[in-house]
Amino acid sequence: MELSVVIPVYKNRELFLKNLAHNYPFLQKHEVIIIDDAYDPKLEKIIHERYPSIIYLKNDVNLGFAGTVNKGVKKAQGEYIFLLNSDVKLLDAHFEKAVVSLQKDKRLFAVSFMQKEKNGELVGKNTIFFRRGFLFHRKVKDTRPDINGWAEGGASIVRKQYFDELDGFDTLYAPFYWEDIDLSYRAYKRGWRVLFDPGILVEHHHESTIGKYFDKRRVKTIAFRNQLIFMWKNIADGDLFLSHLFFLPFHMVYCASKKEWEFFLGLWKALFYIPSVWQKRRSGVDNNMFSDREVLRIFTHTS
Repeated sequence: MELSVVIPVYKNRELFLKNLAHNYPFLQKHEVIIIDDAYDPKLEKIIHERYPSIIYLKNDVNLGFAGTVNKGVKKAQGEYIFLLNSDVKLLDAHFEKAVVSLQKDKRLFAVSFMQKEKNGELVGKNTIFFRRGFLFHRKVKDTRPDINGWAEGGASIVRKQYFDELDGFDTLYAPFYWEDIDLSYRAYKRGWRVLFDPGILVEHHHESTIGKYFDKRRVKTIAFRNQLIFMWKNIADGDLFLSHLFFLPFHMVYCASKKEWEFFLGLWKALFYIPSVWQKRRSGVDNNMFSDREVLRIFTHTS
């Protein structure tokens, strides 16, 4: 078995079932694993009745995106894992091209896709860059095939062996945001790459679930918290880390001037993660081939 499809589900049952009915004809020859992160017995019954070949898993407690996907990947038998969000609609079976790319190039960690937003905007190609003590990300305008900032957790195919070697998504980022950037950044440090393939197009209405079940202030607080966790956990370069500490007051003043109080709440919450962050910061570094500066240099032509 080459490809396993892992679909995390959090509430939003109607949208999920609508997309599953549309997507299943493209997926049915592959192993499909659904993990319900907000257990719904009605959903379980529907899956068993309509899709008996699908593997249905349930979480007894909410694990968030990272923990839920990790559970699905652990169950998967495929050599490659299709990470598919419940709010993604497939247009065809072109995603199978990603498997061919991964088979041809052992340096590839993952292949990410072009995504069409609800307003018709094409997204999916991104870059990362370091500025004023923080790592940021943004969309890249051109859509040529190239390296990508990260393999998006809801629309990409990853090599299971490398995913497992990296211990999957880091659950520190629960319930969501930055876990896919973190995973891909660690992959880049290992010497692996993420390919953006514009020939694979899907419809992905981002935040259709998050926006429905989490208020904007909480979402923004989590985003700031996780950006800080990423910095403290992953940036090993001494000068870059000192730059982060030096510019932290600047960002506090800037956010205060913009009345972005979520930054301060996110900072406060991130402080409680320091013991766990410090422990993970020290693990796995012996397997890294690239430094922070070398990884960031890879993206200078896209920044």
